[in-house]
Amino acid sequence: MAANSPAAAVKGVAKTLARRRQAVVGFLFALVVILVLHTTVVFGPFQPTNGNVIIQSPTGEQNARTSSPPASPASSVPNNSTQAALHDIENGQKDDATKKEGQTVKNDASDKMQAELIRQELDQDVKHGAPSKPICDLSDPRYDICEISGDARAIGTNRTVLYVPPVDERGADGPEWAIKDQSRKYLEDIMEVKVKTLSAAQSLVAPECTSKHDVPAIVFAMNGIIGNPWHDLSDVLIPLFITARAYDGEVQFLVTELQPWFVEKYRLILTNLSRYDIVDFNKDSGVRCYPHIVVGLHSHGDLDIDPARTPRNYTLLDFRLYIRDIFSLPSKGIGIPYKEANKKNSTDDNTTVTEKQKPRLLLINRGMSRKFVNLPEITAAVQAAGFEVLVVEPHRDMSLEEFARMLDSSDVLMGVHGAALTNFFFLRTNAVVLQVVGLGLEREAMHYYGAQAMKVMLQHVEYFIAAEESTLYEKYGKDHPAVRDPDSIHKQGWQGAKQYFWAEQDIRLNVTRFAPTLHQILQTIRE
Repeated sequence: MAANSPAAAVKGVAKTLARRRQAVVGFLFALVVILVLHTTVVFGPFQPTNGNVIIQSPTGEQNARTSSPPASPASSVPNNSTQAALHDIENGQKDDATKKEGQTVKNDASDKMQAELIRQELDQDVKHGAPSKPICDLSDPRYDICEISGDARAIGTNRTVLYVPPVDERGADGPEWAIKDQSRKYLEDIMEVKVKTLSAAQSLVAPECTSKHDVPAIVFAMNGIIGNPWHDLSDVLIPLFITARAYDGEVQFLVTELQPWFVEKYRLILTNLSRYDIVDFNKDSGVRCYPHIVVGLHSHGDLDIDPARTPRNYTLLDFRLYIRDIFSLPSKGIGIPYKEANKKNSTDDNTTVTEKQKPRLLLINRGMSRKFVNLPEITAAVQAAGFEVLVVEPHRDMSLEEFARMLDSSDVLMGVHGAALTNFFFLRTNAVVLQVVGLGLEREAMHYYGAQAMKVMLQHVEYFIAAEESTLYEKYGKDHPAVRDPDSIHKQGWQGAKQYFWAEQDIRLNVTRFAPTLHQILQTIRE
């Protein structure tokens, strides 16, 4: 920027001071007139140096869409200037305007007086203005989240999201954050995404957009402890529902550590939450510009949703009804299969009691730890109690659509405490979750499944095994701490509890002891 003429300096100073205080304007106008008449000094532009007013603060739940979305997201075109621009920003390159050859500024008394008056005015305005909120919120013990509204630029190959503030909000400093963009910020294998507000100087060399989008974007990691249904939903899908559902599909996902198997397995959910192509952010070489970017995922707890913290007061029940709708399962007004079938049969005078459909119990048998070691005996006992039995051993490659239909057609979901029980979301309202609770897992059974099942209008029944029904009893004997006093193992830390209660324990169900529980459930279903 070239140096200003004296006349331009007069206008610039007068305009600046006019916006602030009339009393100071009159004084400065007289001062400027004197300067014009008595000096030929060329004044350079003044800029505020206070870095506390440069952040634009978006609301936590901005849901408004900007304009009609494009038919498909714009492609990313490599920009040769991107790396150079980022290098300039990261190395703190100063504004080129301050380095132009031939620019001279006299440090005389008038100069200093004018600069000091302007600084005082700007400082006074900052003190009386509303304090700025940070773009990133690191206060939650579970997750970190950043929300940028305005000129937001995402650069995948650098794992960077930049905010370019409006000209009048730029400052000398540019704060930045390192964000683990998933719902558990203390996971070691989640790599960080850099989120940075550009300073005034950095804004002038910001990487240019290679694609512009009319809808918001969410940057999140598709890794961590995922790989079983509980973590898939608790760590990614439910937090993504909380973060993205209010956009009604008008949002694009920029995914770090994209897992193709995860995308394929949960395609129906992902493509409903976003109508746009999923971007493999790690491999995206362009500069994608959005009106709003969220980095990270909101999370309210283990497999849970707090409606008071969601944009439209979503609940865990809303999530269950939402995914049932996505999978084209019957609406919430349809009863459990047993009652629906017998309601239909009751209108047929030729149907006898023995021809009426039995309630179906879907029995999940785990393939590794915490499996039923006497499965044929258990199956026979369930049938003897009056149930139709369907035994399933879920695996990661199993079609989720097919499994969802199996669950929807069942009245009872039975299994040992473990991740597969998370599929209770596909059951109908008032269906039963029968959780067989192994040694040392009593508190976990209610915390991770029981409370949630009841929140989504399911009936939760727990069967607590006796010590003799655990293979730990067979392996270690009745006097081992894991058998005699499971709490003492928990007090030693996670590793010991994991070894005994999660990894080594299988279940040999005492079908005689178990029979009253089955009869209780059958009576409940028939009522």
